[in-house]
Amino acid sequence: MIRKVLASALVSGLLAGVLVTVLQHFTTTPLILHAEEFEGGDDDHAFLDGFYEGGSFILAHDGEEHGDDAWAPGDGLERTFYTMLANLVAGVGFALLLVAGFVLYGKPVDARRGVIWGVAGFATFAIAPALGLPPEVPGSMAAELGARQAWWLMTAVATGAGLWCLVLTGWSWLRALGVVLIVLPHIIGAPQPGEIGGPVPPEIAGHFVAASLVTAFVFWAILGWLAGRCYDRFAGSPS
Repeated sequence: MIRKVLASALVSGLLAGVLVTVLQHFTTTPLILHAEEFEGGDDDHAFLDGFYEGGSFILAHDGEEHGDDAWAPGDGLERTFYTMLANLVAGVGFALLLVAGFVLYGKPVDARRGVIWGVAGFATFAIAPALGLPPEVPGSMAAELGARQAWWLMTAVATGAGLWCLVLTGWSWLRALGVVLIVLPHIIGAPQPGEIGGPVPPEIAGHFVAASLVTAFVFWAILGWLAGRCYDRFAGSPS
């Protein structure tokens, strides 16, 4: 059973990672490259920012300056390779979370229900954190990295737990607790920078937020469909 669960997560995560890399090539990557022209495109850490900005997969990016000896992949195929590598790791990691949820759910999950789970993942890991920390292009001013990561993680955990209590439980007090968990991080508030601004025009930043969230939605819908289909085929089949 464990091998079948791992196989479901591995296959669905890798496929979703490849597909979202292709999608990013036409949506968020051009915006990142354009923003880097305003930021100073030769900035060593610009590509590392892209890991977060392109797909909203990493908790938060580091906007601090790095030394002249900092390594960064070159543009072109090398950059695309490392972007895909990051997406593959993220895809498999999120697929493991989805399949673990299927197992805890304890009921049959097929491709259609997998999409519903994927949309819940989108709400948990993209929409809820973006309400306080929207995706940012390179060069944007941001609060301290550790504080942003802590708030992002708290929001994702609270939203996921809140959705579970709200949708998958039948007790009224648990549903009420779910609402509290979903709202609580936003009552606390995300850490914000001392001032707002940066060299990138706001039109590019706004376009990037929309493109990032649409890309994330497509990723999660595909991942949920693939995870549900693989789980139904592998883990749901007789031993």
